[in-house]
Amino acid sequence: MGLQERAEERIPYLLEVPAVVRFLSCEPLLGPVDLSPWISQLQWIISGGESGNNARPMDMAWPRLLRDQCQVAHVPYFFKQVGGRYHNSGGRTLDGRTWDEIPAEAPIRNKIIV
Repeated sequence: MGLQERAEERIPYLLEVPAVVRFLSCEPLLGPVDLSPWISQLQWIISGGESGNNARPMDMAWPRLLRDQCQVAHVPYFFKQVGGRYHNSGGRTLDGRTWDEIPAEAPIRNKIIV
């Protein structure tokens, strides 16, 4: 779910699911995604860049947009990776911070493996 078109196509289906935690994994993040129409109905947003030999670059404005939307809506935000050719390219920090927020409702709290 790394593109706006995918978000618009798939999120309405997600919102029909009777789940305690509805979350999006916006990876690889390949463009800006505006979640404002749905953010109040989501409990967690994860995003990250693409990794691997043919990884496409991620503009850091894209994860910032998601993070900022989450902060306004009080939705936990998890930034997985900047991405790049190698698995550890770029690291996990966004604006000098590691964003590893997890919803309180998550049954897997404290057991996330990155």
